[in-house]
Amino acid sequence: MAKNSKWQDDYWLLLMQLYLKKPVGLKPMYCRQMVDLSIEIHISPAVLFNKMCQLANLETPRVERLWETYGQNPKKLARAARLMREMNGFNNAEEFYSGVEVNESFEKDFKPVADGEVLTPVMLTLILDLYFRLTPITMVAATPEVQELAKLIGIRPAEVEEVLKVFQCCDPYLKRKDAVSARLQEPCKEIWRRYGNADTQLLASYAVQLKEYFK
Repeated sequence: MAKNSKWQDDYWLLLMQLYLKKPVGLKPMYCRQMVDLSIEIHISPAVLFNKMCQLANLETPRVERLWETYGQNPKKLARAARLMREMNGFNNAEEFYSGVEVNESFEKDFKPVADGEVLTPVMLTLILDLYFRLTPITMVAATPEVQELAKLIGIRPAEVEEVLKVFQCCDPYLKRKDAVSARLQEPCKEIWRRYGNADTQLLASYAVQLKEYFK
């Protein structure tokens, strides 16, 4: 049985809580809190962001009633959200979903590419964006841009360099056959298939949004 991942009206409570967290207002689509909520309820950050826009603009009678009920009463909102989580099993998610097949999609991008690995597809995507900004000779740990990205995503510059070298082997224009990290070949190939032959400006725009997750 697959878990129904469609929007439920009760989720407005969780989204409103997030909206009202300081600084009050729309949250970036890929900020960590938005992604955490997305993973919790298995609804993509893009969908949640659109719903948050509806919340901000009071686009439906349902949203207007929510503001009337909870807008000036955060404690009441917190109680309602806590009750909703308890009723839906969020406090015992592991037990609640036992034996239930959850069809993950975007969630996988924020999880390690393999057991014992730190790197995630999101990290690889940011490194690929950097790849298109550098030349092969500058794809080394000593390059300031490499160090800056490594600091942002919480890994060592040498690890960013390692991924850049794998991407060089994925690049059909370079056609490099150097010996590179075997454990990263398939994850990097997958990210290259997604973005390597697409518009680099679109990738750059996406990367700007993804960086919010690490801030």
